[in-house]
Amino acid sequence: MPTEPTGAPRTAGQRVAVVGAGLAGALLATLLGRRGIPVTVYERRPDPRVTGAERGRSINLAISARGLAALEQVGLREQALARALPMHGRLVHPRGAATNFQPYSADGTRAINSISRAELNAALLDTAEATPGVTLRFEHRVTALDTASGKLTLDGPDGTRTEPADVVLAGDGAYSAVRRGVGPGGAFDAATDFLEHGYKELTIPPRDGDFALDPDALHIWPRRATSMMIALPNLDRSFTCTLFWPKDEFEALGTPEAVTAHFRRHYPDVVELMPDLADDFARNPVGSLVTVRAWPWVRIGDGASVALLGDAAHAIVPFFGQGANCAFEDCIEIDRCLDEANGDWPAALTLYQERRKANTDAIADMALDNFVEMRDRVASPVFRARQAAVHALERRLAGRYVSRYELVSFTTMPYAEIPARLRKQNLAVAGVAAAGALLTAGVLRALRVRSRR
Repeated sequence: MPTEPTGAPRTAGQRVAVVGAGLAGALLATLLGRRGIPVTVYERRPDPRVTGAERGRSINLAISARGLAALEQVGLREQALARALPMHGRLVHPRGAATNFQPYSADGTRAINSISRAELNAALLDTAEATPGVTLRFEHRVTALDTASGKLTLDGPDGTRTEPADVVLAGDGAYSAVRRGVGPGGAFDAATDFLEHGYKELTIPPRDGDFALDPDALHIWPRRATSMMIALPNLDRSFTCTLFWPKDEFEALGTPEAVTAHFRRHYPDVVELMPDLADDFARNPVGSLVTVRAWPWVRIGDGASVALLGDAAHAIVPFFGQGANCAFEDCIEIDRCLDEANGDWPAALTLYQERRKANTDAIADMALDNFVEMRDRVASPVFRARQAAVHALERRLAGRYVSRYELVSFTTMPYAEIPARLRKQNLAVAGVAAAGALLTAGVLRALRVRSRR
């Protein structure tokens, strides 16, 4: 059920600015508006509900338990699921071998949900706009923030202006203007780690009015030890494909003929399903894959309190499908901390960053590791046998042994607790196995002694 306004008393009269009208910004504005807090959302781009998504920048979302729990708080869970396609596992397309399906859960029933980023963003913006007290301002770029005076400097359709803010919540992405633009004494430190890989989107259109591939799976084409392609289904029966290649590999394909020849060699089972391959490849941009680890996330000034959230604080690579899910958890945590701090923004934001930092570091590491798994391991018979053994343990020890994938995607266990949980359960299984081996050895020794008599 959606949350009801709680009316935290100490927020009354405070001017709250949310920078960035993406997924996290729109969700957070709605949560705050429902508390009775007036919020102004500033977005540098035009309204995406009018202009549409940027070409080649959509990367479908894989919404799972964490994201659905957050959407439930603003009444959008069922709407999102109605516009999503469940994917119950990976369908791996090895080169020169038959495809194989690898379910995400031990019982095969759990699924992650492929949903259009643009559609979900539009639904969240509609919900924010309909929330009393929330104002959306598009085409307003934040160029500076003075925490001493509590003033935002904005470039908008009418030129440059300043506006006051007591609280600034920056959800404006991995290249956050707020993170980089805070005035002297309030700057944020951020480590940015770029993969040598970039990404480019392509499309597999419907074939004879239906899906050209199985829509119940996230498709993976692992290639060599450096490259892969994935494909996620869309409601219009197309697939959005994303290439994850070293950037020099994109640059090497300079002609339509070279593109087609490369795909015939490395992706022969799909090239005929992509009639616009050469055009998509030429027109769609190459995006960067970056991990951002900022600290601190919060600055408390005399004039304004500032906090980073989502990619502005902790951008992660998309290989665990947790970027949006993780950012949504930030929003829920801020809302929860406001309750616990009785509306005291500095106290609430300090508590928020203390609780979330370890979790976001943990999922950043797991996302990087999952890239290696998707690119290098999933085609291996040894990996498949190991996964089958893990699923067998999950079925036999239901609730006591749970895979990393299930803990990340199908629970809301804090990310930072997952590695310790895995170590504990693996030690327990190893102990049981060792005890069983000792028991077996003891029985065999007793039988040998008895036989000598």
